[in-house]
Amino acid sequence: MIQPKRVVIVGGGFAGMYAALEMKRLASAGHRVTLVSAENFMQYQPFLPEVASGTIDPRAVVVPLRPLLRHATVEVGEVTAIDHANRRIDVRIPDGAAVGLDYDVLALTAGSWSRVLPIPGLAEHGVGFKTIQEAIYLRNHVLSRLDVASETEDAGRRRAALTFVFVGAGYAGVEALGELEDLARDATRNYPALSADEMRWILVEASGRILPELPADLASYAAAQLRGRGIEILLDTRLESAEAGTIALSDGQTFPADTLVWTAGVKPSPLAGLGGFPVDGSGRVRVDDRLRVLGIPDVWAAGDIAAVPDVSTGGLAPPTAQHAMREGRTLGRNITAAILGGDIEPFVWRNVGGVCSLGRYKGVANVFGIKVRGFPGWFLHRSYHLWAMPTIGRRVRIALDWTIALLFPRDITQFGSFEDPRGPFRRAAGG
Repeated sequence: MIQPKRVVIVGGGFAGMYAALEMKRLASAGHRVTLVSAENFMQYQPFLPEVASGTIDPRAVVVPLRPLLRHATVEVGEVTAIDHANRRIDVRIPDGAAVGLDYDVLALTAGSWSRVLPIPGLAEHGVGFKTIQEAIYLRNHVLSRLDVASETEDAGRRRAALTFVFVGAGYAGVEALGELEDLARDATRNYPALSADEMRWILVEASGRILPELPADLASYAAAQLRGRGIEILLDTRLESAEAGTIALSDGQTFPADTLVWTAGVKPSPLAGLGGFPVDGSGRVRVDDRLRVLGIPDVWAAGDIAAVPDVSTGGLAPPTAQHAMREGRTLGRNITAAILGGDIEPFVWRNVGGVCSLGRYKGVANVFGIKVRGFPGWFLHRSYHLWAMPTIGRRVRIALDWTIALLFPRDITQFGSFEDPRGPFRRAAGG
């Protein structure tokens, strides 16, 4: 009788969830599949800008893991140690307690974190844009700045409240800025004391162009569209300091700003180094084209945490959602084949292009070499991501949210008080 294998997947993002989905046959054969995730859901990151603008309900862009992975065990917690010699990981569960999980096969799919540079004041005053929590916070924060600006009599305070700085001009930075600027512009119509022209939106990019993932002509079109809305794009410019809420840029500008959004790249999860696995210069786990960790038996990796060879380019697969999704599927099939018997296939995926929203009804796209801009680009952006969104239920919810947004005015409710939910009770208890 074959001894059942214990397969543990670390990370519940694109790569981890899709790897687990491909292991149903493994679970049916009596082997145990366990997925360890910091949250009990997978978030669809490409829709975070629309969550921030209120176009999509936050619940529609997260997929609960347990109902989807009924063939697997989902453990919610943070992996704090990996001991591959003894095939064991330590997990800190939500109440702070530590538990151990034994495994026979380990799959690392823990993704990436924001790449935060040691810039004075950045950690204290900046916010990233990689999680649903950050998207909801930014929506509340931007709307609260309009409240501050409309109610203060201090001109300097008003300018700081209405100044919004985004650092990093890749997909995340451009889409977040485009959606939030649309939201704030619509919201100012409800503030008699405010004008949209008073707001200052600034996109800071250290390189010489925005959207490096897209062809240069589409990037130039996107930049022109943003500038046409009064958004400042500062190229070849770096953030030097954000101390005391004052932004200092490498071009010599210094000004106060209440909002600083950091989208200047990602770094692999530090889990890559916990088990002593081989990593490249960026800290990603080195794997072969079958997603096996080099030189380490029974350990696999995929997604942003892994340096996955890209056979179509001869380089490495980029850290994108479409690559992580497909790497995860290959990973799940390969682990299943390695245990049950079968062919272990190389990861092969040709990038189909890229899509980018610039706000409502505006976008750019490059799909199979066909370049699209304006409303068609925006429509392609929505169509592609709606197709890629896991589960029919989530797709229907998102389509309904979009329909409601077309028929009714934008909702500008902000729930900043949710950040301290016990505040009212503490005040009541204090008399």
